[in-house]
Formats: sequence, structure tokens, C-alpha cells
Amino acid sequence: MRRIEKIEPTLPPIARKKRVAAYARVSMETDRLNHSLSAQISYYSELIQKNPEWEYAGVYADSFISGTGTKKRTEFQRMIGDCEAGKIDILLAKSISRFARNTVDLLETVRHLKAIGVEVRFEKERINSLSEDGELMLTLLASFSQEESRSISDNVKWGIRKRFEKGIPNSFCIYGYRWNGEKFVVVPEEAEIVRLIYNNFLHGISAEQTEKQLAEMGVKSYTGQHFSNMSIRAILKNEKYTGNMLLQKEYTPSHIDHKTRKNNGELPQYWVADSHEAIISLATFQAVQEEIKRRRELGALANPHIPTSCFTSKLKCAKCGNSYRRHQYKRVNDTAANWECRGKSDKDQCDATSIPEPALKKACQDVLGLEKFDENIFTERVETIIVHKDHLLVFRMKDGEELHHTWEFKSTARTDCWTKERRGKMSVFQKRNPSHKRGTSCLTGHIRCEKCGENFHRQMYKRASGKKDARWFCSTHCGIGGIFEDTVHSICAKAMGLSEFDENTFREQIDHIGIVAKGRLTIYFKDGRTHGDTWSTKKRMPPLSEEHKRCIGEASRKYWRERKCQQEM
Repeated sequence: MRRIEKIEPTLPPIARKKRVAAYARVSMETDRLNHSLSAQISYYSELIQKNPEWEYAGVYADSFISGTGTKKRTEFQRMIGDCEAGKIDILLAKSISRFARNTVDLLETVRHLKAIGVEVRFEKERINSLSEDGELMLTLLASFSQEESRSISDNVKWGIRKRFEKGIPNSFCIYGYRWNGEKFVVVPEEAEIVRLIYNNFLHGISAEQTEKQLAEMGVKSYTGQHFSNMSIRAILKNEKYTGNMLLQKEYTPSHIDHKTRKNNGELPQYWVADSHEAIISLATFQAVQEEIKRRRELGALANPHIPTSCFTSKLKCAKCGNSYRRHQYKRVNDTAANWECRGKSDKDQCDATSIPEPALKKACQDVLGLEKFDENIFTERVETIIVHKDHLLVFRMKDGEELHHTWEFKSTARTDCWTKERRGKMSVFQKRNPSHKRGTSCLTGHIRCEKCGENFHRQMYKRASGKKDARWFCSTHCGIGGIFEDTVHSICAKAMGLSEFDENTFREQIDHIGIVAKGRLTIYFKDGRTHGDTWSTKKRMPPLSEEHKRCIGEASRKYWRERKCQQEM
């Protein structure tokens, strides 16, 4: 038999539009390049939106940032993040040099985007990253772009060095002066602050203290921001305030990372004498440099506001080379100190041995042959102490001699603090605050018999119903009677103004409870108040269970039946 099937009409699937974005960048801040960046953004916005097969996904633009790196290009990083999130299918760029001038960065980025299915198109070079020969062409052209960047960098460096040879500085931003196109001109108000900074330093005032002073005076930095202690230190090291200039103090060896290095003789330097008006004298500047050198050699000892001792900067770790520092901590009756390697707080966390200060003093005393440790003699004779493992100390004396000593230490902290007075206080404390062990509660040590003066103790028992209960009795059994724990709880809650008993509130407010007589007590508060109350001493009968009631009923009926039979006989 024939079978007929109906075929429903189907519509062809509509292809999804490609989501397209573009990237633009300029490296210098000029009117011409600003116009170029605006033109790139407008061009790509119009190009993407007029293509019916494309969906506009935005234009990412970095301004005034070099293309030799990617870390500082925030828009570039945001664009890569959107690609990873699946928001972009195609990326457009004017040229390889606009995308990146570092061959490694370019290839890594393009390969990463290719792996997640994002196509990169470079308009000038007509390269598609998904094509077969795309990566080969990218490698060649990216190398040319990087070499072009190096050539531009070398040309800029050459121009800077030529200006240095003529005595023209490369940087013109300096507090106290303004550049008029030919030389530095003094700003009187700022010059007074510079003189104050130098004068403070020569009188032993630290940069941090000067920072606070300038903040109180309302003085701002060259950029109008807070005058930091780092800016103050930079001013103290800047020779331009003497009316002279030292050019090429730093240089940039690589055009890729743009990191500056201190010029320690790698390149020539140029001293330009009497190039502009001086704010301070050359003698004052040299005196400040000598003081900076002296303080650097002294380390922490140079700052009178840092608590130091004769061992400061003298103890060195044999393992990591860091200095030891004093760590003071409180004990019961006094304070004690240990010397610990600074490397313990570093990422690597040096595991060098810490030295108790008494052990250190005893070792110094033995090495120097003293009956008692003397700081002055130690400072005069000992240069440094190298701390090795296994409690070994190497003393390097100022006369060149080297001595080895192994230190020993037995702590007496426990016996020193366990005085007769402290023992008595601890005894009282433990009576009032027993540890939370079996059979204790917050009431332990706080219920006292006012007849004999002894504490009440807790006794647990089971009722007929099986429920556990607690009752408090005088420990001497003087006949004053006992009190149920739930009765104490209800009386205390009432005295404290609570709806139910709370242990923490009890500890905070109530000192102790005095049992005056049977059925009568007094609550003594910590603030001096007292509260008297009474309770029923009637013997508690346990509640009868249903089984118990049934047995009593049967026994009662049996009794009356037997009595009735006897009467009838």
C-alpha cells in the first residue's frame, strides 16, 4: 500500500553577523597625533557599521603609550579580555606597528587570539592571522616594526646626548625653578621651602618630620599634590639647586622595557657649572651628601626617633645576610626581648635561630672577658657578630681578630614570674573561675555559706522520671541546707532584670551569692549592690508517671476491696 508523507517547508538558517572591533594607538601627545587617533576611531566605526555582514563591537584606543609593551595599555588589555569572553570575532588594526612593536608580544597575542577563534586583520600589510601564510608574514613584518622602533629610540637618544654635550637638560620639571626656554629661573616662594628642607636635614630633622611640617604649612609639591618624604629626599640629592647641573645621571639601555638604569660609568656624564642661579651653596649641598652617607652607614642608629640598642646593626645572619632586629614582648611581671633575623618576614622566610637578649649579653660578656656586660666596651671592641646555626656566634672585632663562641640559654621566665603574691592571686582566681571540667558550672566558687564561710559544691542526681537535676550543698555539711540549681538561676535572673538566666551576664554583674539560712540568700553585685531573696524549702516530689499512677490506683482499689470483705465477714 502506498504511504504518503507531508514535507513541511523549511526556511534557510540566517547566518549570524560577525562581531567586529578595531584597535587604534598613538604613542606621543601632539595635536597632529591627537587628530590621527580621532581619525582612526571615526574611520573604523564607519567601516564596521556600514558592512551589513558585521555587527559593531566597538573601537579600543590607547593614547600616548608606546607599543613596545602591553602591560600599560589598558584598552588593549580590555580588548583581549572581551575576546576571551566571546564578545569579538574579528579584530581590525591599521598596521602591525599600531598593534605592537615587540615581535614576541605580537606573535604571542595573535596566536592566543587564533587559538580562541578570533581573526586579526592588518589593513596596511593586508594580512589575515587565520590565513596559511599569515603567521610567517607577521613574523617578518613584526621584526621590521621592532627594528624601526629601535631605530627611532636610537635617534631620540642621540638627540638627547647631543643636547647634553651643549649643556641643555632633558627634564625641565623641578621644584623651586621654572624653565624659560634657555635656563632655570628661581621661584622665590619655592626656593624658601628648598632652603628649609636643607636646613632641617643638617639640624638632624628627618624627611618624615619635614613632610609633616610642610603639610601643616599647607605647602604642596610641584604638581600640587602632597609633599612626600620621597620628594624631599630627591631634593636633597639634586645638584641643580647649587646652580650647576650633572647631565646623563641615568640612561635607558632597552627600548623594549623602557627601564632606566643609574649611570655608573657606562656612558659619559657632563658637569655644567654656573648654568643658572643657585638656591643653596655648593658647600651646603656637599655637607648634606656627607650627612646622607654618614646616616646610611649608621643605619637605624642615625635616626634618634627609632629605639635602638648597642646590638642594632651589629648582628648579621650568616644564612641570608640580613640584620637582626629586636622583638620585645610582655611577660607577667616585666618585659623580655629576642633578636630575630629580618629575613623571617620576607617571602623566603629565613629560618635562622632567634637569640634571647640575656643569652646574647652573656655570650658577649664571656667573649670580652667581663664580669658584667658593658655596652660601652662592647661598642668599642666589637665590629659585627655573625649568627650561624647550632647556636654559633662569630665575633669580628675592630682590631681584626675573629672569635667563635657557642651560646646556651635556659629560660627562667616561669620561675621568675611565679612569685608568692602571684601564686596567691592565682589560687583565688581558680577558686572563683574553675576550669570547665565535668561537674562545674558558672556558679562554681560563687555560692558561699555565710555560716561557716566555705564554698558550696554541686551534686548531681537522677529523679524518678530519669531527668538529671543539680543541687548545691555546703562543703562542710554545717546543716545550713541546700538549694536547687534551677532555683538559683531563677533568683539571679530576677535580680539582674532578665527573663531567663544568662551565664555571661552573671559573670559580668555578680560577685558571689551568700546563703544566709535555709530558704534565704543574699546576692552581692560587683558594683556594691546587694539583693536579698527567699525560696521554698518544701521537699520536692517527683512528678508521677502514668504507670506509677496506674499502680497506685490498682493498689488502692485492692486495699479497699479486701477491707470491705473483712467487714462483711
